[in-house]
Amino acid sequence: MDENNLSGVIIGCGMRVHTVLGPGLLESAYEECLYYELRKNRLNVGKQVPLPLIYEEVKLDCVYRLDLIVENKVIIEVKSVESINPIHSVQLLTYLKLTNCKLGLILNFNVLHLKEGIKRVANKL
Repeated sequence: MDENNLSGVIIGCGMRVHTVLGPGLLESAYEECLYYELRKNRLNVGKQVPLPLIYEEVKLDCVYRLDLIVENKVIIEVKSVESINPIHSVQLLTYLKLTNCKLGLILNFNVLHLKEGIKRVANKL
């Protein structure tokens, strides 16, 4: 499945979680439920995956953690904030570059309708 098809499945799972839980919970609650939904759809999902940083030939372990990564292709940044800020997109783009992934999704669950809390970020490899 390519990144665009995966993103459709991911967004569908996110919408199911948001429909059941609604806004106002902690990010960790949404992350756990989204992880469960994605696994229920038989997707390979990593949760809180350490992302090392290489700096001048030195590997710095556990500098970053990916909230979720699906099929080693799409990174999901789970948020429960008032609004998605530009720094969130920049952070996700950095993760995409470090992993050589092409697509990332920011899912902000602290909105009335999840479609208002979705941001796609593409890595122009």
